[in-house]
Amino acid sequence: MPFAKWHCVTCGHIYDEALGDPDTGVAPGTRWADVPADWYCPDCGATKEDYDLYR
Repeated sequence: MPFAKWHCVTCGHIYDEALGDPDTGVAPGTRWADVPADWYCPDCGATKEDYDLYR
């Protein structure tokens, strides 16, 4: 299954599953479902619930 991208509806930040978010401890290749529930947008602080699938 190809990696997906998710975007923050508040600020537009893109979470790319292939890249992860190493600065916050999320390793490259981490699927969105496996990102911790308490993870937040590194740009604006929005919660994981504020992200939608990027198309």
